[in-house]
Amino acid sequence: MLLGGTVTGEYHSPAEWETLLTASRFRAITAPFTCRTPRQEIEAYCEIIRRHGVRIAEIGVWKNLLDPDPDQAKEAMEFAKGQLALGDELGIPCCVNIAGTSGPAGWDGADPSNYSEETYGRIISNVREILDTVRPSRTDYTLEPMPWMIPDGPDVYLQLIRDVDRPHFAAHMDFVNMICSPRRYLGATAFIEECFRKLAPYIRSTHIKDSAMDLTRLTSFFSECNPGEGGLDYVQILRIIDRYMPKDAPVLLEHMHTFEEYAAAYVYVEKKAMEAGVSIT
Repeated sequence: MLLGGTVTGEYHSPAEWETLLTASRFRAITAPFTCRTPRQEIEAYCEIIRRHGVRIAEIGVWKNLLDPDPDQAKEAMEFAKGQLALGDELGIPCCVNIAGTSGPAGWDGADPSNYSEETYGRIISNVREILDTVRPSRTDYTLEPMPWMIPDGPDVYLQLIRDVDRPHFAAHMDFVNMICSPRRYLGATAFIEECFRKLAPYIRSTHIKDSAMDLTRLTSFFSECNPGEGGLDYVQILRIIDRYMPKDAPVLLEHMHTFEEYAAAYVYVEKKAMEAGVSIT
């Protein structure tokens, strides 16, 4: 697998970013630019990335296509199309967003409407519009799973892929986001294997992190945390990824806040890969 993440730290130019990239040891990264970045700057980043033999695994959208404000929803749609088009031009395999919400709790908020038939239909319509407009040939559009919106499990994701019915709609894997019940947490290894067994042919990028359930509370409370700080068995997780995914599949550390946190997480996963007998290239 190609282990990497988002290059994090203070930088003000592609050259300064290059120093962080080299120090990170990442072999796969998220795109450090968007379709709104000046063209010359995009080209500078791409040259650095080529020179170091690193792969851009995904380009993110992270906009709410279901925003209750029509102007904001329209802006999000145009940005999603722009990101997919840029990804396709550059050969980035995965353009990723979340489904979004029409509720008042923010772009990624939990709301009862997230599970309505109307919302499901709008998600399908949005994905189709993006793909039918851009018509990518090298990049797949994906939705990152979330604990409280579609898709929130492997079977739901498979059904969504069938319902969207477009060749360049694929899957983004974030198993921690789908570990949203005690049953899934306590049987996490089996659940993660189920996710990869069912979705592997469609997975274009994978996020890795850890999950912790607060056992002092009667009701369920889950916290996302860095690899090694939660309850997931990373030896088994890495074996699962290695079993179901290509040897050069990108696996990205996510949601660390500093360069040092990413570095520590990288070392932890590298160690567990050695224990698992899994190669990191």
